[in-house]
Amino acid sequence: MSISIKDVKKGTYVFLRNGWKAKVEDNTVNQHTRVCTVYGDYTEMGSVYTTDIVEAQMNDGSWQVVTHTPAQLKAAQTRTGWGY
Repeated sequence: MSISIKDVKKGTYVFLRNGWKAKVEDNTVNQHTRVCTVYGDYTEMGSVYTTDIVEAQMNDGSWQVVTHTPAQLKAAQTRTGWGY
């Protein structure tokens, strides 16, 4: 099963493409970035590209794969060309 990135709300725990866990801290759904607290080598808060969010934890504790909009996928492809 999968959910849309638009269904990922404030307070949702997510897994990032690099394997780190994060907590979403904003409710902006029409952007290419979300503000998250990232639990990696250090705990930091900052912007995360939505295409780097790969799984989200649902209210029942299960993890769902996150799908992205075509515009977000195109922006990710452009960033890859820039080396990000």
